[in-house]
Parts: sequence; structure tokens; C-alpha cells
Amino acid sequence: MLLRPWRAEDAEALSPMLAANAGHLGPWIPPHVWTPVPPPSLAKRLEAFADDFAAGRGFRYALLTLDESRLLGEADLFPRNAASRVPLADADRVELGYWLDAAVTGQGFATEAMRALLEVASALPGIGHAEIRCDERNARSAAVPQRLGFALTNSTGTMQVWSSQRSVHQEAT
Repeated sequence: MLLRPWRAEDAEALSPMLAANAGHLGPWIPPHVWTPVPPPSLAKRLEAFADDFAAGRGFRYALLTLDESRLLGEADLFPRNAASRVPLADADRVELGYWLDAAVTGQGFATEAMRALLEVASALPGIGHAEIRCDERNARSAAVPQRLGFALTNSTGTMQVWSSQRSVHQEAT
């Protein structure tokens, strides 16, 4: 599996994947992420993700097969503090996120991607721990932080917050 920042040219592969997975992704992630749009509009969205990446506001990665022949989904790392997502300079933790093509769920890709992002987080200054937020009704998604040894630390409505039990520096080792 390969993680790399999104590129505008990924829109051609991403557009049909989003359309095919609307029912799979729609209940769990924000519409501005999964809503199918024509490739030119999607390319602009991916360019904005690249701008956020460069500015340290959010790190969205395309999740691909090693030979980059197939798009599998997305893995995200967002700087945050106790209240919200913030610029990296103001963060004391990271929020990790993921989504996968329905055809590849249950194969360990999300867990592997989150382990890789924990290593990325361990290199970021001032970051103490990681969180994963997911809907309690999405059992497959909630299984990822459990496999990583995260603990359920908060629940509001159906939204769960899972937190790493050790610092990201220890998690990555």
C-alpha cells in the first residue's frame, strides 16, 4: 500500500469511485468529501487539499496499491486541539481519519494506513497523542482504533472519540 498526497490528476480515478461508493461513504463522512462531482470540479477539490497539505492545515493522502494502479481510499491527519481542528502550530494532538472503497474493506488497509500516519505524527512538533473519531454505528470503522490499542475517551450522541493510550512518539515505535 502507498500513501501520497492527492494530486489533481487523481480526479479521473476518484470520481467514479466516489459515485460507486456514495451509499457506503455517505452515512459516515462529510458530504464535501464523498459527494461525486465531475472530474474538473474534483480536481479543484484535490488542489485545495494539496494547498492545505502545503500549509499544514490538513494532510489528506490518497491510499493506493504499491504500483499506483488502483485507488483504495483516503487516509487523513488533521492537527487539532481539544476544541477543533487548528493550524499545525496551534495543535497538541492529531485527528486521524480514513475511508475505503467498499470493495477493499476488511483487508487491513485502514489499520495499516493509521499505523503509517502515527509514524508521521511522531515527527510533528508539539503533538502529544492521536484521536480517531467515528460513528458508533460504523462497527468496521470503530474496530480500527481498537486494533491500534486506542481507548474510547468520549462519546457524544453517536460520535465516539478514541485516543491513543501512549504519546504518538511511543505509538510509532
